[in-house]
Amino acid sequence: MKKGDFIWTLALIGIIAFLFWPQTNKIFVNFTTNYAYLAGFIKFIILASMGDLLAYRIVTNEWKIRNGFLFRAFIWGFLGVIIVLIFKIFGVGVQTAIDTGALPGSGYTIAFAFFTSAIMNLSFAPTMMAFHRITDTYADLRFIEKRKNLKLNHVLDEVDWNNFISFVVIITIPGFWIPAHTITFLLPSEYRVLMAAFLSIALGAILSFAKAKNKQRK
Repeated sequence: MKKGDFIWTLALIGIIAFLFWPQTNKIFVNFTTNYAYLAGFIKFIILASMGDLLAYRIVTNEWKIRNGFLFRAFIWGFLGVIIVLIFKIFGVGVQTAIDTGALPGSGYTIAFAFFTSAIMNLSFAPTMMAFHRITDTYADLRFIEKRKNLKLNHVLDEVDWNNFISFVVIITIPGFWIPAHTITFLLPSEYRVLMAAFLSIALGAILSFAKAKNKQRK
């Protein structure tokens, strides 16, 4: 076990302890309730960035803060803000559809959770994942490979869209994300974005594995 493994694990334990210790849990719930977008930004900056570090560690067997780390962290924070809004839109929309009979499952929380997760992941998730793949590829080209005067078509040409569709979309959405977000929407509303932020650790690992597999093939 490397020193970085211990530090990363200790940081994760510290975050979990802060969230569930009764005194600090009240702070978390109040902050999430009163400042939802800012809370979403902070949750994703911290947890998703930890996911990026872990994914790089898994792929390369070393801990490293890569060039462009702050850019990647900001993108995660931005996605955290968007997810706060998206969870509200899909949650309210699905509940309305169930209440009006457009979807079955009235009175069953599991029906609400499953339909919200499935509809969100089959519509919004591919767009979000594609956006993240593009920005992450830009970060690689701009900050690691030091390319200048990058245009959108240069970045798009570097993305393996076949791998993105065949693995990230077709395999991970039904196999992982729909079940995982079904559990997320069974939680009280103040914990859903937090759960999504924890799941972003998995998302970072999945996208990094997919990108690493693409580079190995090339």
